[in-house]
Amino acid sequence: LFSPNTEDASETDLAKHDENDYVEIKEQMYQDKLASLKRQLQQLQEGTLQEYQKRMKKLDQQYKERLRNADLFLQLETEQVERNYIKEKKAVVKEFDDKKVELKENLIAELEEKKKMIENEKLTMELTGDSMEVKPIMTRKLRRRPNDPVPIPDKRRKPLNYLLSDEQIMEDLRTLNKLKSPKRPASPSSPEHLPSTPVDTPCQRYEARIEEGKLYYDKRWYHKSQAVYLESKENTKISCVISSVGTNEIWVRKTSDSTKMRIYLGQLQRGAFMIRRRSAA
Repeated sequence: LFSPNTEDASETDLAKHDENDYVEIKEQMYQDKLASLKRQLQQLQEGTLQEYQKRMKKLDQQYKERLRNADLFLQLETEQVERNYIKEKKAVVKEFDDKKVELKENLIAELEEKKKMIENEKLTMELTGDSMEVKPIMTRKLRRRPNDPVPIPDKRRKPLNYLLSDEQIMEDLRTLNKLKSPKRPASPSSPEHLPSTPVDTPCQRYEARIEEGKLYYDKRWYHKSQAVYLESKENTKISCVISSVGTNEIWVRKTSDSTKMRIYLGQLQRGAFMIRRRSAA
């Protein structure tokens, strides 16, 4: 039989033995774990670690996928830019061609209008040439005798002024046309289409002047391409458009047959013609 002291001693020794074993096991586990980490670190440095290779493979797949997507995006963007470039180039070429045609048409119309104005002026000069031409009077010069006094020029005689106003010229043109060719059909641009100017001067006068390519008439300004009504003393009312503004006259184009008429400032001031605004529609 064991005594109580002996029994206590054996239990103490057993506990110490177990504690030493636990410490040794714990130390062994630490050493094993440390050795495992060192081994993994060595494999990582050599590139043979399985976990490292697994993650590298996944990272490489992500890299290739993003690179492929970037290439596709670049291709799509390039195609879109090329399509936009071709579209804009076609639009620019079309706009250039349209502007070229428009410029050519405008120049042709402008030249045609100038041509008609020159033809009208030439016709005016031809029609008024006979009435305004002053033929020299043939006089016979006599030989002066030695005792005859030297002829003294007559200072009372003044030079004749053959310059007529535009309104008088138009009146003469209408009179000549009636006398010379009453049955000849007049062209739309001929002076016969111009409305007759009343002989008597109206009592009422209007303010009319031209400044900087615009007409100031009856406290209103009128400009080129403006839609107006042209009223005459005979109470005729014509719908027309101002085609041009000159220095002493304006040209209007009828909306009914597109024929043109020239109206002088004097006719507007005397009230032979009156201009009223109208809607462009």
